[in-house]
Amino acid sequence: MFTGIVQGQAVVHSIERKTDFMRLQARFPEEYSQNLQLGASIAINGTCLTVTAFEGNLISFDLIMETLRVTNLGLLKEGDPVNFERAARFGDEIGGHLLSGHIHQQVEIVNIETPENNRVIWFETSEQWRHYLFAKGFIALNGCSLTIGEVKGNRFNVFLIPETLSVTTFGQLEVGAKVNMEVDSHTQAVVDTVERYMNNRES
Repeated sequence: MFTGIVQGQAVVHSIERKTDFMRLQARFPEEYSQNLQLGASIAINGTCLTVTAFEGNLISFDLIMETLRVTNLGLLKEGDPVNFERAARFGDEIGGHLLSGHIHQQVEIVNIETPENNRVIWFETSEQWRHYLFAKGFIALNGCSLTIGEVKGNRFNVFLIPETLSVTTFGQLEVGAKVNMEVDSHTQAVVDTVERYMNNRES
């Protein structure tokens, strides 16, 4: 599990592509490369990946076809920055909200507003996931736990403070970028339960 509090940015060091497979190696800050073990979980842009090899602060991951289909990791190039969070441990403070690291879909940035000391990013989602999004509800974008500002049709926005922009990649993203989205599991459970109840009443 993860908390949605991005710990920093890693940089893609190398990529090896094969049919429906990609090996990703990223360079991490030294302080976040300690006490690793094979099989450990690290979220890259919010996607839970398994450590397959490491040497110093170079950490490798294997990505299979479903990960490449659903997430934006297949779009990465050498030198690209990515958000990362190492898996939460029992007793860790939950500063954001609990995440599984299982991405539901990619959403596209459709507009960026830059009022003073702020950054407002608008995203467009599919109808399938729209009904899990509520103003002031939780959403995870590229692994960052955020609060939804407004929802208008299939579009929603988030308001980002300077600290978030400095720690994550959100200050570098532009209109048209694809971002990994994980909806809040508790919201999803409530919505699905209510929908099943209403459908049963009508049948």
